[in-house]
Amino acid sequence: MRFLILFTLLCFVGLQSQSQTTVSGAISHTSGTRSYQLYLPAIYDGNTPVPLVLNLHGYGSNNTQQMLYGDFKGIADTANFLILAPQGLNDGAGTAHWNASWGTGVDDLSFLSALIDSIASDYNINLNRVYSTGMSNGGFMSLTLAGQLSSKITAVASVTGTMSVLQIPQNTVVGPMPVMQIHGTADPTVSYIGDQYFLGVDSVLNYWAAHNGCNPVPSVSAVPNINTTDGCTAELIEYTGAASGADVVHYKITNGGHTWPGASVTIGVTNQDFDASIEIWKFFSRYDKSNLTSTPSINTVDWLEIQSPNPINDNIIIQIEHTNEVLIEVYSLGGRLLHKQNGFSSIQINTKEWANGVYVLRCQSEGVPRYTKKLVKE
Repeated sequence: MRFLILFTLLCFVGLQSQSQTTVSGAISHTSGTRSYQLYLPAIYDGNTPVPLVLNLHGYGSNNTQQMLYGDFKGIADTANFLILAPQGLNDGAGTAHWNASWGTGVDDLSFLSALIDSIASDYNINLNRVYSTGMSNGGFMSLTLAGQLSSKITAVASVTGTMSVLQIPQNTVVGPMPVMQIHGTADPTVSYIGDQYFLGVDSVLNYWAAHNGCNPVPSVSAVPNINTTDGCTAELIEYTGAASGADVVHYKITNGGHTWPGASVTIGVTNQDFDASIEIWKFFSRYDKSNLTSTPSINTVDWLEIQSPNPINDNIIIQIEHTNEVLIEVYSLGGRLLHKQNGFSSIQINTKEWANGVYVLRCQSEGVPRYTKKLVKE
């Protein structure tokens, strides 16, 4: 059952809205009654399908705070999209959170899936343009949605969140997934270089760039340092060239803290050279699921066959049915090149000395699509 409360004194009839309206609601779920806030801009009239942006709060925060901190309202007022800010449940310590493949046993994945369906049943949503972003734990959850709810999510952007080391084996992502990562190098809460529990930012970027089939070497450009008193600078790192058109983009904030760039509320070192909300929407607006070309898989590549099991054992055996020479490369998730070899008909790679973990295999040759596959060694 849905419970609707209007935060404004305006009458909200059917799907029509005459001014900006924030709706508070809830849906019943196996995890309990789950609440949310939904922002409808004045331009929304219910006649045209519009994009939906999930805006997920951080650990210990709430959806009201996230609506203010990661503010998309002014952008939605002109771009005409709806903003959905769900509320996470409390963990054992009584702290609101998202179960982004770590933490409690709350099934937030199915909750957010059900919530998207519920909103789409009441509002005119373009289901090819459903995006997710979030702060910290909300960024972790957005990347979890990218990996495990790719059937409903078109693109994601994480601000100060990365991925659990346990997450990648759980991923079932199908097709391309555009990803934006915004992170400060001096983040004291979620380490930029990672730790025993969470992947570093470079590993996250390499994982998604490999999945999408982007060029392994990104372009790097400085973000103009228009605010010289914010204590940090930024650069834009872009992995492009994917046949699917799905890019992986990173705003690297040197000396930046655990903060949302461009936010009006500054806690710690907050970059003011760009507005994260504006750049996230510009990134999202480029992608429509119906226009993203699927990435190649082992079932659609007819010129190469990997005969080794996955998880792999001590050897990777690759059979090539292509007349031109093939370049084989294997990278760690951190982007380190572990193996490079050219060959024609059959290639064998010895992995006996490799540590257990996830690796990225890239195969390319003239006249055929580049092929990328994730390999797991246990």
